[in-house]
Amino acid sequence: MLVNLQTILKDADENGYAVPAFNVYNMETVMGIIQAAEELRAPVILQFYSRLATTGFADYLAPIVLRAAEKASVPVCMHLDHGAGYEPAAIALKNGATGIMVDFSTLPLEENIEKTAATVKILSAMNIGVEGEIGHIGSAADGVPTDYTTVEEAKQYVDKTGVSALAVAVGTAHGRYKQAPVLAIDRIKEIKEAIGIPLVLHGGSGVPDDQIRLAVKNGIRKINFGTDVCYSFLDAVFEVDRKTYAIDLFMKEPIEAVKRFAESKIKLLGADERV
Repeated sequence: MLVNLQTILKDADENGYAVPAFNVYNMETVMGIIQAAEELRAPVILQFYSRLATTGFADYLAPIVLRAAEKASVPVCMHLDHGAGYEPAAIALKNGATGIMVDFSTLPLEENIEKTAATVKILSAMNIGVEGEIGHIGSAADGVPTDYTTVEEAKQYVDKTGVSALAVAVGTAHGRYKQAPVLAIDRIKEIKEAIGIPLVLHGGSGVPDDQIRLAVKNGIRKINFGTDVCYSFLDAVFEVDRKTYAIDLFMKEPIEAVKRFAESKIKLLGADERV
């Protein structure tokens, strides 16, 4: 069933687990994740990057996600990840997104607040929750940043924008880590206690399981997995016998690989058996 961002995160917040947010790229990644969610009775977020919206990929991908959500017996949110401004947000909405992230985190705080608040004002009339970000979460290739989101700025940001969820910088980055990160668990706890709303952890791929569990225990309610979705799919593609040329048959193992990966993260986040 298709639900909005605030609905899918509300149950997680009330019951102390996190919803896995998987970046999807094609029909096969959608199929693997939905199959995992159905079997484990778990809510999931299927999201696509900002560039997929602005390059036209989402025009093809979104109908697949929406159809999968409509058929599913578990809650599914279609979400825009790292929306780089108003244009990708508008494109995602046109394609049926039920959750929107706008990322103005590289701007000065006041400008970030102003632009995010303007987005929230419009989307609240459509009953669509907005995820914002404060404290820029960069690339793992550049090293894991230690400039964490502060409690004071997080509270100011949430009070002035009215976002439904907040992505925070607490020791993660996007991509593959050169060494396993150590999360600022105390900072997660402090921010959660100060602002109340669901917190989001970006860069979940490669974070040690014990760190993930502690993050969830202390207030993280959505965790993004993108890089490892790609690797689970591509590693399986490269292993398929090239004599298999019928694409539906060729893709059977890659779909299963994505499913196995999704199942592992659903269980790790405590999202299984929630429906």
